[in-house]
Amino acid sequence: MLEVNALARLVPAYDAAARRRPALLLDRDGVLNVDSGYVGSYTDFQWIPGALESLAAFARANWHICVVTNQSGIARGYFSAEDVERLHREIAADARKAGGRIDAFFYCPFHPDSRIANYRAVDHIDRKPNPGMLFKALHHCGADAHFSIMIGDKPSDIEAGHRAGVDSYRFPGGRLDDFLAGVMRARIAKITALR
Repeated sequence: MLEVNALARLVPAYDAAARRRPALLLDRDGVLNVDSGYVGSYTDFQWIPGALESLAAFARANWHICVVTNQSGIARGYFSAEDVERLHREIAADARKAGGRIDAFFYCPFHPDSRIANYRAVDHIDRKPNPGMLFKALHHCGADAHFSIMIGDKPSDIEAGHRAGVDSYRFPGGRLDDFLAGVMRARIAKITALR
């Protein structure tokens, strides 16, 4: 289990039994792991610094935690949906070992240029910047969208978050826990200013 860091002291905690808790919605490639291009197996997966610490901090505060990720590598034939699901199980296991968790993974295998007919879609509701996966994640957890946040590394992630009515922040790289600590400080300052 990882040490409590500055982020853990900044994340507002909720009662685990509370009916409506916020969700931390995370893109995968470029946010949780290094985006080395079409990551479809654990051997190609490398955690972003501070990602496991972030998952632990939000888990301790009883937030819902969901991954929402476009996975066009499936549509392009680079790997299968089963490969992605296997990878997600291994990612979730790492998170648990570090004292964190991921409640659910939502991935979009669709792409307009898919070589596989079943995955060919011009503007699928789940493919970011469309908000379908985010709505599914919020509904799955019964999360409070008003207090939830979306973290992504691409403009399409941020647009999907805005379309879902969720505060969204673009991760520029570096340590994810440091970035999220800055997000939490800004949210606290905003709430304080409104009082």
